[in-house]
Amino acid sequence: MENLVVIDLGSNSVRMTVSEIDEAGNHKTVAEEKRYVRLSENMGTEQILQPAAIERTLAALADFKETYDQLTDPHIVAVATAAVRQATNQKAFLKQVKEKFDLDFDVISGATEARYDYVGVVHTLPIINGLLVDTGGGSSELILVQNRQMKHVVSIPLGSVTLSQAYLESDKVQADSLFAAMTFVNNVFNDVWWLREAANLPVIGLGGANRTLAKINRRNKNFLNSEDVHGYKLTATDVYNTLTQLLGLNLAERKKVPGLSKDRADIIIGGLIPVALLMRLLDSQQITFSNAGLRDGVLYDRIEQIKAAID
Repeated sequence: MENLVVIDLGSNSVRMTVSEIDEAGNHKTVAEEKRYVRLSENMGTEQILQPAAIERTLAALADFKETYDQLTDPHIVAVATAAVRQATNQKAFLKQVKEKFDLDFDVISGATEARYDYVGVVHTLPIINGLLVDTGGGSSELILVQNRQMKHVVSIPLGSVTLSQAYLESDKVQADSLFAAMTFVNNVFNDVWWLREAANLPVIGLGGANRTLAKINRRNKNFLNSEDVHGYKLTATDVYNTLTQLLGLNLAERKKVPGLSKDRADIIIGGLIPVALLMRLLDSQQITFSNAGLRDGVLYDRIEQIKAAID
């Protein structure tokens, strides 16, 4: 039996999943933890991780260490994405983490992040054709799936934190700011040459912002478990209406929206603009949500390694 610990350090949050994997490759999730650390906050054009954000991240990793230190011989896979990937003080930050926790983070490329997303989704949802959209805090990954195979992939600089800080007011978003943000997002999409191949295909939404979109709608419809969004579907109209609703609210009002975490209320509009514009661009009529993503991709990769070692 192996205790696999997967730590995913993103731009907005850091998450940990602990799974037990037996010799046959069967697995069970035994613990999940999440902290909002906003690591990419105020990085600015110099792309510097700020001291306050680093301290929040180190505090979260200390909490995680308390959990995995109780495990017998844990196998730890720690990956860092957009914020650390882009940071000019990346080496100093990683050295600090190594010295404090003896933890080696693998700073993965956008393409690798997207592949993990793909592996996690195809193992857990019956997707044949579709466009996977993982909207993170500092970047978004787009993966075109055809006949369950990954055909095209791109990582683009659109994230809920970065888009919000660059263009949008944290309180009530103004029309000129919204227009500027939407223009930027549309220009980025126009540079992805293969996107036209995804026309009319369903969208599969990953990442905290997209999952929040599902949670808000599940709460609106009085589902007993609003957190369980895996496989949940919404129409394009639902998506547009939810974004319109949030645009009409100030920050204090958004913090009261059922299904929307108070920690995400200031960046949710920036987080939903990409998926809303993408669905309109592709004339996609439906979005399916996935709870599985990067950490699940790491898990299924590890299971294949264990099986291969036995064979």
